[in-house]
Amino acid sequence: MGPGALSAWLQPRYMKNAYLFTYYLIQFCGHSWIFTNMIVRFFSFGKDSVVDTFYAIGLVMRFCQSISLLELLHIFVGIESNYFLPRFLQLTERIIIFFVVITSQEEIQQKYVVCVLFIFWNLLDMVRYTYSMLAILGISYDVLTWLSQTLWLPIYPLCVLAEAFAIYQSLPYFESVGTYSTMLPSAISIYFPYVLKIYLMMLFIGMYFTYSHLYSERRDVLRIFSIKKKKM
Repeated sequence: MGPGALSAWLQPRYMKNAYLFTYYLIQFCGHSWIFTNMIVRFFSFGKDSVVDTFYAIGLVMRFCQSISLLELLHIFVGIESNYFLPRFLQLTERIIIFFVVITSQEEIQQKYVVCVLFIFWNLLDMVRYTYSMLAILGISYDVLTWLSQTLWLPIYPLCVLAEAFAIYQSLPYFESVGTYSTMLPSAISIYFPYVLKIYLMMLFIGMYFTYSHLYSERRDVLRIFSIKKKKM
């Protein structure tokens, strides 16, 4: 690489694209590994693989979900063009379900709903990060563009239903064990199952807002994409 090429790559725009590409690539590899691992384990061990799904892929899942919070920073500093609030709602929704509801209760980790939820999450993310990764390189495929803007239409509501069911199944364990329930210094007690029930209602309100935003985004992206195809 000559001095001119090196200087070009050190420019802020190229450094930003290189960083985003690396981030998308890491996420794609992580979610692809999780999804492939789950499918292979299911065909190898059948229903028995569901019980220890969390133990098999939990560490990689923790990593992928944790670094996904960087996307809020990307939007905040302006290196990624997206609306902050819808992405915030999507990310916090997953963080709460994964780290608070599933990770903290071992009994929930063995439920079928966790396996279903992980399949949905990773399927959506595999497509999304593939599309974003190629977009950084200026590469687009008709099928991938359509899939990235359409796959969430049926799967996202199913994700929310699975998340709600996971919360519902976790309530007896939070009630019996008392996890996260505490007494504040001001003699105010926090009974965490009540907090989860309130969040359960907010989950569907957030779904309506997020779904509306994603649908508008899909309409705009596909319209721009069809215009570009006509010009070509």
